[in-house]
Amino acid sequence: MKNIIYYLVQLASIILLSPLVNGIIKKLKAFTQKRKGAPILQMYYDLYKLFRKNSVVSEVTSWIFKVTPYIFVSTSIIAGFLVPITTLVKPNSFPGDFIMLISILALGRFFMVLAGLDAGSTFGGMGSSREVMISVLIEPAIFVSFFTLGLYAKSTSIYNIMLEAKKIGIPLLHPMFIMIFLAMLIIIISETSRIPVDDPSTHLELTMVHEAMLLEYSGRHLALMELGAAIKQLIYITLIVNIFLPTDQLIGNFGIASIFISILIYAIKVIAVSTLIAIGEVSTVKLSLFSIPNLAALSFILSFLGFLQFFVLGR
Repeated sequence: MKNIIYYLVQLASIILLSPLVNGIIKKLKAFTQKRKGAPILQMYYDLYKLFRKNSVVSEVTSWIFKVTPYIFVSTSIIAGFLVPITTLVKPNSFPGDFIMLISILALGRFFMVLAGLDAGSTFGGMGSSREVMISVLIEPAIFVSFFTLGLYAKSTSIYNIMLEAKKIGIPLLHPMFIMIFLAMLIIIISETSRIPVDDPSTHLELTMVHEAMLLEYSGRHLALMELGAAIKQLIYITLIVNIFLPTDQLIGNFGIASIFISILIYAIKVIAVSTLIAIGEVSTVKLSLFSIPNLAALSFILSFLGFLQFFVLGR
């Protein structure tokens, strides 16, 4: 019964909350630019409109282009099941949870890159090549960060990592968690195509990466790709808020009521991180393509320093 509750809570939360993150970021960015901007719920309206429309598919594309939206959103949802939004409901444990998480997200990215190349457009090929380059640069920092957290928790289970972080109380008071936290912030920016790595709101051919691979999509196919990207973004934010900002230890055991309180606090933390992302985007500019390796190197250095701090902590 607990497993059923866990999967229902995860599915409902990641699908319903993920579009809200984009809405908050766009609204705050518009506010700082003294614009009214689109409503916070705009992405929900856009997805509803796109799901009602048929997709226009080029004759030169293969089956890869058609199945990629379904694979991409499916991998994002499956990955979402591996990242608990609350530790009050224990999920099934899988061997190598965070390795599986990285692999599943990489599978979705792989098909998205293939779809960008499959359409044969110049923009799609350019976006795919840039996406692969960024992925190769940032993945070492991802693995080092997760392995360090896994060593501390003595488990590859993300749930167990969250439990260990909860036992500490305030993980960000420890040097290891500070370094991994800073590395994870850069990883989120890179993996979710945010400024300064990419600008999701532009269609300028010299700057776009993620959007370049979606230019050939329309209708429900585009809705699936956008929803998958939003879920992926929420997954990384969930890792940040539940590992480095745990709050479940403050909630008593009141059954279903405790779960609802935990989810409510989780949503507040997600909104807070979304606000920080928006502030960060308006406070900086997009980096040139040749400056991204420097940012990826910084992320790897921070994650490796966190790895070294693990031995200092004596775990």
